[in-house]
Amino acid sequence: MKVVMATNNVNKLREAREILAPLGIEVISQREAGAETDPEENGSTFAENAMIKAKAVYDIVHCPVFADDSGICVTALDGRPGVHSARYAPKGEECAKLLAEMEGKTDRRAYFACVVAYMDEQGSGTVSGECHGSIGTEARGTNGFGYDPVFLYGEKTLAELTEDEKNAISHRGKALRQLCEVFRKRYGEDHAEQ
Repeated sequence: MKVVMATNNVNKLREAREILAPLGIEVISQREAGAETDPEENGSTFAENAMIKAKAVYDIVHCPVFADDSGICVTALDGRPGVHSARYAPKGEECAKLLAEMEGKTDRRAYFACVVAYMDEQGSGTVSGECHGSIGTEARGTNGFGYDPVFLYGEKTLAELTEDEKNAISHRGKALRQLCEVFRKRYGEDHAEQ
């Protein structure tokens, strides 16, 4: 089946396609679907922001749509940057700012959170996933994007993992696999694999 992802983020789109394609779901970008919109993400939670994006695109395309909102939550920073992760620092400077704020902190625990909102003619809902780890002391790796180079999962950063390794354990991977199950229940096994 085909679904529209409400995003202008090429990295999120690529990850969603990699995760959902083997599960029988073809992901179309909002641009490919003719939905040129960029709604203000003014919600106070990941779920609210994801639903804002999903509804904005669904109102244009009127077919199954999903959107994700995600971010990194750091224990020593009282959960920040959280829902403000994308606006925490200028693009490309996120890791440097986070490492500077974590200077001298001994509690390095953190987790990535992702909420995926979906909407179709049957209604709407959300699924979520988390990936727990810690903040390293330096950026490492060239894969991934955003905060991946400073987020340690075991001994490696997410940016040091292959795409398949990351997708198997990531917050977005977990949420998107749940989304696939939602669509299978809504549309049936056969339809989900068309």
